[in-house]
Amino acid sequence: MVKIRLRRLGQKKAPFYRIVVADSNSPRDGRFIEEIGTYDPTRDPSEYHVNEEAAKKWLASGAQPTATVARIFKATGITK
Repeated sequence: MVKIRLRRLGQKKAPFYRIVVADSNSPRDGRFIEEIGTYDPTRDPSEYHVNEEAAKKWLASGAQPTATVARIFKATGITK
């Protein structure tokens, strides 16, 4: 199963995430298929950038977003 989820980067106590498409069996920060955006929760307000075309393509092909990614997609206006 393919999931759209967050991949953690950044230093301790300063997280920075990349929104990636990955196989559900791969580790959180491990192998991924494609990077489609970024998410920075340390900014006020939280900052995110998403490649809408890639996100819609993956949602149409059956990829399931995690809860946090679904919230980011809803804020940017991306739906199935």
